[in-house]
Amino acid sequence: MAAGKKRRPMSDINVVPYIDVMLVLLIIFMITAPLLQQGVEIELPQAAANPLPPDQHEPVVVSVDKTGDFYLDIGDAPDKPIDAQLLVNRVAAVRQLKPNIPVLVRGDREVGYGSVVDVMVLLQKAGIEKVGLMTEQPEK
Repeated sequence: MAAGKKRRPMSDINVVPYIDVMLVLLIIFMITAPLLQQGVEIELPQAAANPLPPDQHEPVVVSVDKTGDFYLDIGDAPDKPIDAQLLVNRVAAVRQLKPNIPVLVRGDREVGYGSVVDVMVLLQKAGIEKVGLMTEQPEK
């Protein structure tokens, strides 16, 4: 071996390929994360309401679309309509596990008032005493 040349130890790892892979994964996650939100298309009514406090538990959200179908954000298919009895059973089961969990109704602005009231009655049957209504902040 020539004098003055340093030999690189075998334990050094070239991390450049790992950095490339991590950057690609970061880009993939940044693109797909917004798509993972609830799949039901709802146009919320606008109202200047106060947001939930940040220290509160993640709420259970019941959605009512334009056609009056119900959706529940828990379970195996949150983007599929759910019938009234299954809605009551699932919300009651969640309430037994987490008694203080907040429940919100996310009703489309074009759905009839009666459909939102129907959901609130079903939630009452499930033992939920307080229900919040989701809105969007008005555009300025």
